[in-house]
Parts: sequence; structure tokens; C-alpha cells
Amino acid sequence: MTILLITVALIAGSAFFVMVEFSLMASRRYRLEESARTSRSGRAALRNASDLTLMLAGAQLGITLCTLALGAFTKPAVHDALHPLLDAIGLPTGAASAASFVLALALVTFLHLVVGEMAPKSFSLAHPERIAIWLALPMRGFLWITRPVLHALNQSANWLVRKSGATPADEVGSAQDAASLRHLVEHSASVGALAMHYHRGVVGALDFSETRLEEITTPDEEIVWVPVEATVADVQAATVASGHLRILVMAGDRITGIVHVRDTMDADPAQDLDAFIRRVLVLDARTTVYEALARMQRQRIHVAVVTQGGKRLGIVTLQDVLPQVLPKERILPEEPGASP
Repeated sequence: MTILLITVALIAGSAFFVMVEFSLMASRRYRLEESARTSRSGRAALRNASDLTLMLAGAQLGITLCTLALGAFTKPAVHDALHPLLDAIGLPTGAASAASFVLALALVTFLHLVVGEMAPKSFSLAHPERIAIWLALPMRGFLWITRPVLHALNQSANWLVRKSGATPADEVGSAQDAASLRHLVEHSASVGALAMHYHRGVVGALDFSETRLEEITTPDEEIVWVPVEATVADVQAATVASGHLRILVMAGDRITGIVHVRDTMDADPAQDLDAFIRRVLVLDARTTVYEALARMQRQRIHVAVVTQGGKRLGIVTLQDVLPQVLPKERILPEEPGASP
């Protein structure tokens, strides 16, 4: 009975460490972060995920100890129990000893692999965040007890990893990179699982991380502008002539701001533009479209001046940026001719 209890405890211990290992490997960090806001176990699970190499070292140590203990206690007990039975059926002593050894090894290995490893692994992969949270606090306790040993093991493992030319990682990357997502989107579109207008939108969004402003800038010579001393009537005339609603205001070669013709509709045509000029954002041509859009939204500015080496290349507007994300046929302009 004592050996049976020890065996059950060792298999349960092995299952515990296996579930810790695979749940941490498969968990999505953002889900752990959500749980960390409301529960102590969630916070412990998030700490475990952030200290991944140490936690995996602890799980591997626990699995190894359970395996060795099964070999030290359970296998000899099974062997001793089977040997008399095989003797009783008439097998020679040597054959009975060998057969009982093989059967004991097979039984213990089966219990350890199937009950102690494979079943817990499958369960953890099916419910990774839930398992990671359930087992977080007990695993933190085991980690506290074995931390010096784990640090030594972890340092040794990291040394071997560095010697192989790789860099040790403390966390599992759960996000897909842009190349992987692009491949998935292209495949989905090619097999008809993703509509083409959605395909173009997603690809455009992925290009955010690579596209530079210099690729979508309206050249300087195409800019519609009025001088700083212009009046409301001049801005409205420029709008009628060009169809652009946003007109740049320039003092010599310097852009001082921008006027939206909508703001001037109720104004005296002879009024100067001081009350209507909005500031513009100045961005380097190497700035990515993603960063430009973020800054324009943050500062609530619709037009940015693009420069390169201190020289103005042109301008870029939200209407230039948005088609990088959404298919052109799905964009509803703010107003007809909204681009400067």
C-alpha cells in the first residue's frame, strides 16, 4: 500500500511539472495579463511566464526527480511482486527474474509516459492559461525552495546555448511576425478563404512597418498654396481652382501652416488668414507610415511636411496614409477632394 501511494504521488508530481511546462509554453501573455489584474494566481502566472527559463528548468528538474524516484521505488516493488508469480507458473529462476524486470520496466514506463506526461501535456495545451494560473502558486513555492540549484542549472544551460551561437530567451514569443502573417494572408486569399478587398487591407496594414513617407509624399511642385498675406477670398479661389479643401500657407519657401476652406465659409472674404491657420507637422522622409499616422492622430494634425536632409520634399496627408491600410474602394473620403 505504501508503494502504491508513493507511485501515485510521483506520477501526480510528474503530471504537475509537465502541465506547468507546457501551459507556460502555450499561454498567451495578454490573457495572463488580464487575469493578473484580478487574482493573485494570475499575477504569479505572469511572473512565471516572465521568468520562463528558470521555470522550465524547475519543471525539468521536477520531472527528472519523479522519474528517478519511480525507478528507485516503484520498479523494484513491481519486480519483487511479479517474480514469485512467474516462479509459480514454472519459469526458471533466471527467466522469471528477467521477465519480471522487463514487465516492471514496461509498466512503470507506461504509467509515467501516458499518465504522468502525455495526458497532462494534452490537457495543458488545450487549456494553457487556465492551467498556468491554477498551478502558478505551487510552482512559485517549488521555485523558492530550489532556486539556487535552478540558477546553477540555468546558467550552465545558457552557457551551452551561447557556445552554440544562439541567444538564450527568458520569454516565449507568442506573436506572429509580419512575414508570417503576410504568408498566412496570401495563402488565405489564394485559396479563396479571404476576400480580396480584405486581403489588400491586411497587407496594407502589414506594410505599415516597412513603408516610408518618401514613398507616398506629394511632391513639392504639386502643392497648392497661398502666401501668408493672402485673404479668405484667396483661399476659397485656390480651392475652386484645385478642388483641394486644405490649402497651405507659405512665407517665402517656408510653410507656416494650413487653412481648411471649411473654416472660412462664414468669414469676410477680405479677412486675413491669421485666425484660420492650423499648424503642420514636420516629419523626416525616413519615418514609417505607421509612426507618421500615430503622431498625426496623437497631435490631431491632418497634414505633415516631409523633409530629407533639411530640404522639403513635399507633404503627406491622412488621405495619403489611409489607403496604406484600407483598400481604396473601401475608403469614404472625409469630403470630396479632401487632399490638399
